[in-house]
Order: sequence, then structure tokens, then C-alpha cells
Amino acid sequence: GLRAGYGIMPASLADVLMHMKPPYSPNVAAEVAMLASLQDRESLMERVGTIVTERDRMTKQLSALDFMEVFPSSANFVLTRVAGGEGRELRDRLAATGIFVRYFDTPRLRDCIRISVGTEADTDRVVEALREQGGERGR
Repeated sequence: GLRAGYGIMPASLADVLMHMKPPYSPNVAAEVAMLASLQDRESLMERVGTIVTERDRMTKQLSALDFMEVFPSSANFVLTRVAGGEGRELRDRLAATGIFVRYFDTPRLRDCIRISVGTEADTDRVVEALREQGGERGR
């Protein structure tokens, strides 16, 4: 995917933020894709609906795993805390199967992994892998 975003704010705040922005900005391809999606609002909203539906399905399935604490989400990802201090290890085991999740090693997010919302097949694959990786706790 392409990383792109935008903000709606007063000009005075935009001026301040422009002086603080990171050294990288979205590339031309990301800007073109973002503008095209905004011009086709119907398709954009349809895609948002699909993501929300799949996120909710993923949340329900992850919540059924005893070793996962699932946090409420309004984003295109689900944040979970792995019980037993095994977040990093779980991330590594998933990566070995070709499933890549984001691991956080900061005090407030220790042992949390972020799982992006994809297709139904993606959700099914990650949930099945988590069940397998969780052993008895994944049942």
C-alpha cells in the first residue's frame, strides 16, 4: 500500500505543523492515489465499509483467543496485547510463517501487536496461525 494522509485545520496550525513535519513526505504516487480516491467518494466509502466489517469480524475472532487482549478500534488495524509477556516471540513466530504484524516495545504498549485489516482470507489466515501459535491457549 501507499502511505498517505491529510489534515483539515486552521491555516495558522498548518503553518506550525509544516515546520515540524518529518523529513519525508508522501510521494507523488501516494498523492495521486489519494486525490483519485477523494474524487470517487462512493467507491471510497464502499471500501471503508468493507474494512469496518472485516475489522469487526477480526476483533470478534481475536477476542475468542484466551491469550489475546483486544483493544477497541476505529482504525484499519486491531491492537492486541499478548498474555504472558510473549509479544515479541509471537511476532517472530508469525513472521516465520510469512505473516507480518507490528510489535511494540514501549512501556505502555509492551507485548502489543498491531494487526492490519485485510481481506477475509487474510483474517482467516492470521487467526488460524494465532490459534496454532497459541497452542492450548489458542483453543
